Amino acid sequence: MITVNLRPDLKRKRARSPIQGVLEGVRGLSTKVKDPMLMVGVLSWVGVLGWLAFVAVGTTRDLQALEPQLEQTRAEHKRFKVFLAEKRHQEMIRDSLVSQIGVIRSVDGDRYVWPHLLDEVTKALPAYTWLVDLSVAGNSVAPAAPADTTGDSTAVAPAVQFDVTGRTMDIQSYTRFLRQLEASPWIVDVTPVSAQTVVEKERPVTAFIIRATYRDADSAYIRTVPLSQSVR
Repeated sequence: MITVNLRPDLKRKRARSPIQGVLEGVRGLSTKVKDPMLMVGVLSWVGVLGWLAFVAVGTTRDLQALEPQLEQTRAEHKRFKVFLAEKRHQEMIRDSLVSQIGVIRSVDGDRYVWPHLLDEVTKALPAYTWLVDLSVAGNSVAPAAPADTTGDSTAVAPAVQFDVTGRTMDIQSYTRFLRQLEASPWIVDVTPVSAQTVVEKERPVTAFIIRATYRDADSAYIRTVPLSQSVR
């Protein structure tokens, strides 16, 4: 192919790359700007704006990544809120029941003192020995039970000091009666008050008085039975 240069006074321009065009544009701009500080300020603002745009994009990306975790945390918060409300409700019911049980036990605390006492004295009574009187000790006051510092609302039956007056045909039965009373988990502080020989129905017998104190036994000695049983 033959080309003819119609303008021989001009040299043929070579093809330029895009990078060379940008560099030449920057050089031309630098020649047009008379104040270099203005150029520095403009470049600084461009850098700041670029950095802010980068931070905004990164923050948006992090927020989008944390959105599922936020929803999961909200769901967990709602679930635990319902659980805590139910727990507080159950605790209120428990406290109410404990208070009612405490009132009932405070009323019934000494209801079964004498049935237990009569039962234990009857079990300890040996042969050829009989009782004349069983009553609360005259002016004696039983020592108070120690204060409960554990916060348990269980009412404790008061200690009762009592006197046992009886007769026996054999002095050994009297000592056996003392030992069997001391062996009872419901009776403590067994003390012989007096023992003397008297004549009843033309027979010599030993008249005795024993003083002791009733207290609640350990739970290991307490046996419970249902209030009602089916009869076949």
